[in-house]
Amino acid sequence: MSDTITIDTEALGEKIVRVLKTIYDPEIPVDIYELGLIYDVFVNEDYDVKVLMTLTTPNCPVAETLPVEVEEKVKSIKEVKDAEVEITFDPPWSQDLMSEEAKLELGLL
Repeated sequence: MSDTITIDTEALGEKIVRVLKTIYDPEIPVDIYELGLIYDVFVNEDYDVKVLMTLTTPNCPVAETLPVEVEEKVKSIKEVKDAEVEITFDPPWSQDLMSEEAKLELGLL
């Protein structure tokens, strides 16, 4: 029997999502998770987290600060050892990526 401790990545993933839902795009009154800016969250057995995200546009005014805010807030979760944010524009963000809640909030439904 192995001595390795299995981490509950699902519970940690939920904590990460809760933190991501506290971060807002300054131009749109919806959090970045509901906006569909978060493409994926990876957690390895060392509690290192990688967040794959996009921005609404490549020249987004918060292109410099938003990824840093995401990284810092994810790192603030006590179980997380380290966090890294990778920005991608593949696929490019579109309103189709928004949750129903976000579309409703913005009057798109």
